[in-house]
Amino acid sequence: MANPASYRPQTGEIPTNPGVYRFRDPNGRVIYVGKAKSLRSRLNSYFANPAGLLPKTYAMVHAASSVEWTVVGSELESLQLEYTWIKEFKPRYNVVFRDDKTYPYLAVTMGEKYPRVQVMRGDRRKGTRYFGPYTAGAIRETMDTLLRVFPVRSCSAGVFKRAEASGRPCLLGYIDKCSAPCVKRISAEDHRALADDFCAFMGGEAKRFIAKLEKQMAEAVAELNYERAARLRDDITALRKVFERNAVVLAEDTDADVFALHEDELEAAVQVFHVRGGRVRGQRGWVVEKVEDSTTPDLVEHLLQQVYGEEAQSHGRLPREVLVPVAPSNAAELTQWLGGLRGAKVDIRVPQRGDKAALMSTVRENAEHALKLHKTRRAGDLTVRSQALQELQEALDLPVPLLRIECYDVSHVQGTNVVASMVVVEDGLPKKSDYRKFSITGAAATDDTAAMHDVLTRRFRYYLQDKSGQLDETVLSGQEPDPLEQELQEAGQLDAVAQAPAREDTLLDTTTPAPRGRFAYPPNLVVVDGGKPQVNAAARALADLGVDDVYVVGLAKRLEEVWLPDSDFPVILPRTSQGLYLLQRIRDEAHRFAISFHRQKRGKAMTVSALDGVPGLGESKRKALLAHFGSIKGVKAASAVELSEAKGIGPALASAIVNHFSATGPEAATVPAINMTTGEVIET
Repeated sequence: MANPASYRPQTGEIPTNPGVYRFRDPNGRVIYVGKAKSLRSRLNSYFANPAGLLPKTYAMVHAASSVEWTVVGSELESLQLEYTWIKEFKPRYNVVFRDDKTYPYLAVTMGEKYPRVQVMRGDRRKGTRYFGPYTAGAIRETMDTLLRVFPVRSCSAGVFKRAEASGRPCLLGYIDKCSAPCVKRISAEDHRALADDFCAFMGGEAKRFIAKLEKQMAEAVAELNYERAARLRDDITALRKVFERNAVVLAEDTDADVFALHEDELEAAVQVFHVRGGRVRGQRGWVVEKVEDSTTPDLVEHLLQQVYGEEAQSHGRLPREVLVPVAPSNAAELTQWLGGLRGAKVDIRVPQRGDKAALMSTVRENAEHALKLHKTRRAGDLTVRSQALQELQEALDLPVPLLRIECYDVSHVQGTNVVASMVVVEDGLPKKSDYRKFSITGAAATDDTAAMHDVLTRRFRYYLQDKSGQLDETVLSGQEPDPLEQELQEAGQLDAVAQAPAREDTLLDTTTPAPRGRFAYPPNLVVVDGGKPQVNAAARALADLGVDDVYVVGLAKRLEEVWLPDSDFPVILPRTSQGLYLLQRIRDEAHRFAISFHRQKRGKAMTVSALDGVPGLGESKRKALLAHFGSIKGVKAASAVELSEAKGIGPALASAIVNHFSATGPEAATVPAINMTTGEVIET
């Protein structure tokens, strides 16, 4: 624990301008981000009398080892920069609102040629319109009902391509719940117009569509076309069912988000009702641990920053009104910021009376129940996790608390397709965003110990380079990716190479997404799946790199004994030990993660194709051929001149393809490509 006096800046060095400041721990990790109208006054308050600080602020300043700041031109800029840095660094001592559950959204992928309606969870994607959130049962019932009136495509890309290739639509196309653009029953333009109508209905224009259908039904009756009139009647009933599902709570021209919170000394629960067109369209909830000394106005400010910052990044639509229980800190700057995100005026109000105040009371009751439920569920889990970590620390005689544990496992079949996994547990809970996959080739793939040594060496070499700031500039610039970075990108585990840090005297671009964190944060404990040989290999890898502050253990499957490096005898934990249960859960998760990656690689390696024997024809050109001709049969029937029309196929390669099929004969040429693991036909 550091002494704040050891890194306190001189008072005269701190500017009096508005700005944003960051506290860092000894590892260089940002642990707190704050903003101030006067940086000098705010920072001096942390150091003037540390003993008189509130407990959480006291813990923060003693966990830090340095402080730095950035001067900005106005309080609005400080608000923007604070949000950007909190989003980028995820500081431990800042308030972060986390969803108390994962809510499904009804999404329409308007960015695709043929938009698709589907249920989505998780991060939002560019070019996709979202409606909700809803409960799981309600959203699927709503989607099923609306597809009757707006038969937009809802199938996956694989189903769509198979139907397109075969010329036959799926079941939904036959029962009129899909307009079947895959077989050209409807043009791309008409299908997009249908998707636009779907979005317009979900956006609150239900009355317009119902009135339109009622007019068409009356015309059908006048023409004595009773079958069409009956279908339109059923469509009107379906739309009314969806439209009337949400009760009217406010005036029909009201678009507002109604926030309420319930808090105690340690935590706060937040609920929001999304009101569109006077009706409650969705509900969300968050629970936050009050790791910093925040007042209720501060909590409201951080809440709106986080919620609407994410909403704007995912191209969501902000409402005209934001109703909150108390006015947020810096209300004027926050209103201006939200107006800039929406592109129009946004009002932040505290309802005092009337329907809006009554609805606020209902939302507050939901927040109160949410906090009670959260505490009830968390009580047992928190106790068990704390007990497990404490027992493990004592059994292994470790001098540091186990805040972060990493577990590694190697998976292969008789030495082929060797892969490894890294799973991460922080405070006893899995942190899936830090999971990693490794492909192992060459001499390291000869046995498990060599593979384990290779994986640990790569992981901690990268950590040491990042920690010392000695990464190659070409790696940072993204021109020539580091081999590990490149491997992780190919495995889908790393979004992008992190960029070089911005200068302290400049304002970061809030429109640029924050880079993914790398391996700069070390674990307290490394767990390997295996016994004495694997543990010694892992320990040797750390010793070769000079890493002496990370402890290593192994968990052997046969008797579930715990092995320490260079130890002749294992540590035997009681069968009822919570520490042993924790190690088993981490080991099993690493095994599951490694097996899934291994199966993925093995499936790709065991795919055979009638085009495999063509010299010079790789996977990308094979895909180009199939995309151009539609099937193996079409490729076989094509002449060399026709083959040359496909992307990437030159005259020489076209001749080689023709010669290949001539040599193998017609029977061999019609053999489809099959995934030997699953039996799925890849090419026909």
